[in-house]
Amino acid sequence: MDDDKRKILIVEDEQSIAELERDYLELSGFTVTITNDGDIGLEKALNEEFDLIILDLMLPGKDGFEVCKEVRSVKDIPIIIVSAKKDDIDKIRGLGLGADDYMTKPFSASELVARVKAHLARYERLIGNGKEGNDLIEIRGLKIDPSARRVWVGNEEKTFTTKEFDLLYFLASHPNHVYTKSELFKEIWKMDSVGDIATVTVHIKKIREKIEMDSAKPQYIETIWGVGYRFKV
Repeated sequence: MDDDKRKILIVEDEQSIAELERDYLELSGFTVTITNDGDIGLEKALNEEFDLIILDLMLPGKDGFEVCKEVRSVKDIPIIIVSAKKDDIDKIRGLGLGADDYMTKPFSASELVARVKAHLARYERLIGNGKEGNDLIEIRGLKIDPSARRVWVGNEEKTFTTKEFDLLYFLASHPNHVYTKSELFKEIWKMDSVGDIATVTVHIKKIREKIEMDSAKPQYIETIWGVGYRFKV
């Protein structure tokens, strides 16, 4: 991956934090644009070409949740939310709106750079020619096409975010194997969970809402209490 060609948008109202993030990213070869306002950030995200967005939640104008929602409705690029808000409900809401990651302030700038690189590397692999498989999976009315990255339930096509598809396809490709949340986070996000397994829980919930007839009684992705999840066949 040519990092020097990768453009990052930082939407952060604390100028000192935005500049620190920018400095570390530029040292790693990225091109960085900063804006301190949610409305301007959304306009830039929708009308300019960026490879990844680093998004604060508490912003003047539109807040980070609204920016994330509107960007995700038209673009599939990685979005990393950074926020001083530590409540799980904020994390769950952000991830539920389509963010790929959620980092709680304070965090080290080097960790942010590592996560940016991990998300960009994975996204590039997914949109490149070497996708992760070409074998169609069909199980009890659920059809997953990894080459086209499309999913059908019966005759109805469902829309998935990048990480939702990755997680569903991974589980369906390894049926009846029980994975812990930490294992799934490491496999799909390519980094240790650092206690951040709520990310996996949120994505499983969103997947179930799309593929299960009754999310409370799932026929595909089963919760193994105290352990993790498995895809039933």
